[in-house]
Amino acid sequence: LTDALTSMDQCNEILYPNIKKILHIIACLPVSVASAERSFSTIRRLKTWLRSNMGEERLVGLALLNIHRHRTVEVDEVIDLFAGCKKRNFDFVI
Repeated sequence: LTDALTSMDQCNEILYPNIKKILHIIACLPVSVASAERSFSTIRRLKTWLRSNMGEERLVGLALLNIHRHRTVEVDEVIDLFAGCKKRNFDFVI
C-alpha cells in the first residue's frame, strides 16, 4: 500500500493517466486483516454439531484460547492471579 501511494505521487498523470487511475484504485482498496478472518474461522470450527449445546461463555473462552495460542503463559503469574481472587469456599459451622 505504501508503495502504491509513493508510486502515485511520482507518476506523471499527463504521460500515464491510466496507470495513475489504477494506482488510485489500489490505494483505496481495503487492507484485509488476517487475524479477524482467523477468529471467524476458529468460531466456525468450534461451533460444530457435536458442540452445539456448549454454553456461550465456554465457546468464547475456547475461541480466545485458540486465537491467542501463540502467546506464552507464565504459570507463576496465573497462580498469583488466582491467589489474589476472593475466597470461594464457605465455612459451615454446625
